[in-house]
Amino acid sequence: MSELGLQYLVSTVVYSVLGFILFIVAMYVVEKITPFSVTKKVVQEGNNAVAIVVASMVIAMGIIVASAIH
Repeated sequence: MSELGLQYLVSTVVYSVLGFILFIVAMYVVEKITPFSVTKKVVQEGNNAVAIVVASMVIAMGIIVASAIH
């Protein structure tokens, strides 16, 4: 733990929290700009195409956060 340093641990936590907040904001924006409810399409109707779009957004956000941390 002492090898990593407190600075790196804090920056990792901060970037992770910011990434999570950014993900929530992005999901809110997608939900608002689409003419249908993304949540309803994926959960209730089982629309695979919408689920793939949401999954790709999650992966992209994860890559961005991971590169910011690294």
